[in-house]
Amino acid sequence: MKRAFIMTVGILCSLLMFSPALAASGPVVIALQGPITGPWAYEGDMAKKACETAADLINKKGGVMGGRLVEVRVFDDAGEPKQGALAATKVVGQKDIAAAVSTYGSSICEPASNIYEKFKKVNIGYGVTAVRLTKRGFKYFFRTCGRDDSQGKFFADSVPAKFKARRIAIMHDNTAFGKGLAEDTKQALAAMLAKGDVTVVYYDAITPGEKDFRVPLTKLRESKPDVWYYTGYYAEAALLLTQARDIGIVCPFVGGNAAINDEFVKIAGIDVAKGCFMTNEPLPADLPYPEAKEFLKAYKDKYGDIPSSPWPIYAADAVNIIAYAIDKTKSTDSTVLAEYLRKNVNGVPGITGPIGFTDQGDREGVPFYLYVVNDKGQIVISR
Repeated sequence: MKRAFIMTVGILCSLLMFSPALAASGPVVIALQGPITGPWAYEGDMAKKACETAADLINKKGGVMGGRLVEVRVFDDAGEPKQGALAATKVVGQKDIAAAVSTYGSSICEPASNIYEKFKKVNIGYGVTAVRLTKRGFKYFFRTCGRDDSQGKFFADSVPAKFKARRIAIMHDNTAFGKGLAEDTKQALAAMLAKGDVTVVYYDAITPGEKDFRVPLTKLRESKPDVWYYTGYYAEAALLLTQARDIGIVCPFVGGNAAINDEFVKIAGIDVAKGCFMTNEPLPADLPYPEAKEFLKAYKDKYGDIPSSPWPIYAADAVNIIAYAIDKTKSTDSTVLAEYLRKNVNGVPGITGPIGFTDQGDREGVPFYLYVVNDKGQIVISR
């Protein structure tokens, strides 16, 4: 009899533990999908730290929906498209996840966002700039970062004039991001090309993951460019630059917004990296907003330094805007959240500035700057 009583109490306790009333008071879970391992693990680690810092700050202020804490649950996609789809599949399979922050790399985001759309899960990309991602008419996809066409226009408006460059070399890596930015840059230069103000003397791709780039670099050297724009990622950018200097390519190197970070400087070395330029959204240290100062202090207090690229900050803002929408709607239903993000989020204060979305899900009003690596290896705004 005593044993039966204990079993009954145990069953009742189990039922209570999983009752809707108690579940409603549990944490609000936001997934982070990113490259925790693989060639972009440096970025993935910063994104993880940034999202967790954002959640900590939200929780210290009382959480969301009347006191529910925000929990960040991490899913590794290793910076690979197939793993991106697999990570997204894992996210949508966990029913307590309200929305996802996903991911770094447009070519990884594309298959992942297809999964999220199919299963009606809000997903906000933080380092995915390929224009075509928001041309698919998706209901649940958004991004907190800018787009390649905006960056391409910034390059055309600023770089040729700064370097008095007429002969331009554009190199990409055939990824969705790298090739997309290269194409958008070439398109942005169209008017100048038509007038004969500039010439694209080199336009070709390298294969990411390779270690010896001397064949394409020799071809680039023979084109005698005044400036060289590389639109791929930082790991290859550092190797390309080192090998380019070895074979006598001395023209200014300008990277796109995935080409230069502290890891780039570390791989290339300060002597090689100094004087390299980058078109980029504002880096964390250059953000003037009170939300940025609060966030960066919390991040530095916990980890000893601030992120060296903008992408972790855009990931943190994705956490913030998801939490904001959940708190305002008092809902974790993706359809409700998607509708609110698209129609009601306009000028919401964020770490990276006011946040609002177009009908397509693009972030509105993202600025770009020209950065340079100084003699100390620091990445600063070029004056």
